[in-house]
Amino acid sequence: MHTLLIVEDEKMIRQGIKTMVQRSKVPVDNILECNNGEMALEILKMQHVDVMFTDIRMPKMDGITLVKAMQDLPHIPLTVAISGYDDFSYAVELMRMGVREYILKPLDREKIREVLEKLNAEILKGQESAKYDRHLGKQQLKYIILNKNLTSAEKELLVKMYENTYLTNSYQIVLSNESGGVLGESEEEDFYIHLKSVEENELFISASENIPILLRDELINRYVGVSAVHSGLDTLREAYEEAYLARKEAFYLGKPVSFYQEMLSKKATLHLEEGMISQIVQQLGTDKYEDAIRALSRILKNASLLGYPPEEIENGIQILLDGVLTTYANILKTKKEDIDEYYTIYGFNCLAEYETEILGWLENFCNTLNSRFDDYKNKQKIQQAIEYIKENYDKDLNMAVVSNHISMNYSLFSYVFKQYAGNNFVNYLKEIRIEEAKRLLEETDMKVIDVSSRVGYENEKHFMKTFKASCGVSPTEYRKNMQFKGKV
Repeated sequence: MHTLLIVEDEKMIRQGIKTMVQRSKVPVDNILECNNGEMALEILKMQHVDVMFTDIRMPKMDGITLVKAMQDLPHIPLTVAISGYDDFSYAVELMRMGVREYILKPLDREKIREVLEKLNAEILKGQESAKYDRHLGKQQLKYIILNKNLTSAEKELLVKMYENTYLTNSYQIVLSNESGGVLGESEEEDFYIHLKSVEENELFISASENIPILLRDELINRYVGVSAVHSGLDTLREAYEEAYLARKEAFYLGKPVSFYQEMLSKKATLHLEEGMISQIVQQLGTDKYEDAIRALSRILKNASLLGYPPEEIENGIQILLDGVLTTYANILKTKKEDIDEYYTIYGFNCLAEYETEILGWLENFCNTLNSRFDDYKNKQKIQQAIEYIKENYDKDLNMAVVSNHISMNYSLFSYVFKQYAGNNFVNYLKEIRIEEAKRLLEETDMKVIDVSSRVGYENEKHFMKTFKASCGVSPTEYRKNMQFKGKV
C-alpha cells in the first residue's frame, strides 16, 4: 500500500502502532500521523490514503464522527477502529459505515500484522480489478472508434454503459503514428486516455485545456492531428475521423500539429496518371533506375505540398511495392512481410521521413539488382560511421552529419546503416547515449542535468523521458537502484 494514516491522541500509542506497522513486513510507502479527527479529515481531503487506523475517543473530533464525515469524500480509506472499551455498540455503528476492523487496546503486534495483510490483499485485488475495468473500457472505446457501422442500439448501449466513466466533459482526440514508447497506466490516466494500435495509429483523448501539455511532453517531436472539440461518446467516431484527416495533413506538410478546424481548404491539383507507377517499377531493373527513383521522389515531393490526393499516394505506393515483389520475385528474396513497414505509410512520423526510408530501400534494391552494390566497401563505411558516432555522440549529431562524414548518399546511408548495425540511426545513437548515461549515473556523482548534457541532450526533460522509456525508471531512480545493488 502507498499511504497509511494513524489517528491517535496519545503519542506513545501512536508511535507504538507505527512501529508495529513497520515491523509487520507489509509494504507501506508512507506513514502519516495526527492526534485528532479534525486534522485527519483535512489530510483525507488533501491526499489519497489507503488505510487509516483511528482511535474512537479523541478530543476535537472523535473517531465515530471522523468516519461519518469522511463518507462524503471522493476516496474513503480502508479503516480500522481502535478502542479501549469493549463496547459492542461502537463496533456495530462503525461496521455499518464500512469500517473493516475493530481492535481493542492494548494492541497486539500479531493482530496488527494480520489486519494489515488482509487490507493489503484487498487493496491489491481492487487495483487489479480497476486495471481490468480500465482495459475493458478502453477496448470498448476502441470498438466505438473503429466501427463505422454501429447500429443505433449498439451505440446507445455502449453510451449507457460508459457515459459516466469516460468522456464526461468535452474532449479532443490527438492522433499520431505509433512510437513504440513506454507509457505507464498511472501516468496516462492523470489527464488523458491513451489507445495504441488504432488502425496502426496511436490515439490520445484529453480535455482541451490539457492538449498543449500533451503536445509539449508526451508528443514532442511527433507530427499529429487534433480533432475539434466534442462531447459524449456518441461523437467519438466523428472526432477520430477529424483527427485522422488532420494527422494526414500534418504528415504530408511536415507540420508538428495540424488542427482539424484550421486545416487548409486547398484541393489537390495533380493526379497520378494510369501506368505511371508501373513504369517506374519496370525502370528499376534497367540502367535507368536512377531516373525511376527521381520520378518517385518528384511524386513524393509534390505530395508533400498536397499536390496529389493522399488516397492516390497510398494506392500508388501499394502498386509500387506489389510490383517490385512480383516483377523481381526470381531475383529478390524479400517477402511482403519483410517490407510491411513501407506499406504502412502513416506508421512513419511524416512524409519526409518515409521518403528517406523508401528511397533508401529502393536505391539499395536497385544496386543489388544491377550488381553495383559493393558489400565490403559499404561495411567499411558503416564501420567508419559507427566509430565516428562513438567519438561524437555527445555533440549535436544527426544522420546528415554522419552520412556526409563518410561521403555516402543520405537515403542509402539510412538503409545500409540499419542493415549492418541492426538498428536505425536514431535508435543506435540513443542506445549509445543511454548506456553512457547509465555509466555516469553509476560511477559518478554528476547531477542529472549534467549527465544529460554530457551525453548529448540539450533538453533535460527530453533526456529524462528518453531514459525512462529505455530503462523503465527515471535517471534518479536508476542511480538509487545501482547504489542499493552495490551495498547488497
